Amino acid sequence: MKAHREERTHWRLRSISLSSIFSTALVLFALGILALLLINVDRVASYVRENLTMSLVLQESVKPVDADFLRRNLESYDFIKSTLYISKERAAEEFTSALGQDFLSILAYNPLSASLELRLNADWTSRDSITKIAERMQRLPQVAEVHYEASLIELVNDNTKKISALILGFSLVMSFIALVLINNTMRLTIYANRFNIKTMQLVGATRSFARRPFMFKAAMHGVWSALIAIALILIAVWFVQDEFFELVNLQQYGVLTAIAVFVLLSGVAINCITTFFAVNKFLDSDIDNLYYY
Repeated sequence: MKAHREERTHWRLRSISLSSIFSTALVLFALGILALLLINVDRVASYVRENLTMSLVLQESVKPVDADFLRRNLESYDFIKSTLYISKERAAEEFTSALGQDFLSILAYNPLSASLELRLNADWTSRDSITKIAERMQRLPQVAEVHYEASLIELVNDNTKKISALILGFSLVMSFIALVLINNTMRLTIYANRFNIKTMQLVGATRSFARRPFMFKAAMHGVWSALIAIALILIAVWFVQDEFFELVNLQQYGVLTAIAVFVLLSGVAINCITTFFAVNKFLDSDIDNLYYY
């Protein structure tokens, strides 16, 4: 009977430990994802800015070979990230696709002009910079008109700043919530061992000696939780990299290493700190009070 009771107690403590590890792992996973977003927030902002386009409508007299020469010349400018030549025929195809019907059959001719689409480097996407670039492009003899969405550019620049602040604020809130959740999880684990802690103290163990096995166990739980969280983060990155390769991918060794170290240190540090205070609580308690926690 006694052996059966001890076995039940052993499995109960083990289930609590496993629950603690996986609960902490999920919290660390959320923290790691937020840290990844925070590190990449400038990368995200740059990605959005660099996907804004400036369209140069070419003169009717410009031949495809001349347009290609102009395109390659523009790519040498430090403020231009990439260029794309759109012929009259391709412009007609895109317009027909957007319109849903063949407008060429109605007009009997193609009124659209060939154009060059420019994507600017992120550092040159402020409103003043784009205005100056547009004026410079307009002076080119091959260019008839320059089109760009000034209001959209302003909106993107404003929103990227707001999103950065929002992610930072949300990360701080989530960090606090994570600390509370891990603290409660570790306190539950220590609670299951409260009588063992008090027994060690009663037989003469010093406070540091009584804490030592629980601190070591907390550190190991933190390591296992962190490893699980890191694996989940890598899996998440693997799933999204096909769609957002320029933003996040498994080839970001420096970023992912920093995230892994952050998650590992956070798991060990938070577990050890919360365990330290939880064990001290029961060391400072009277024996009778242990039954009422």
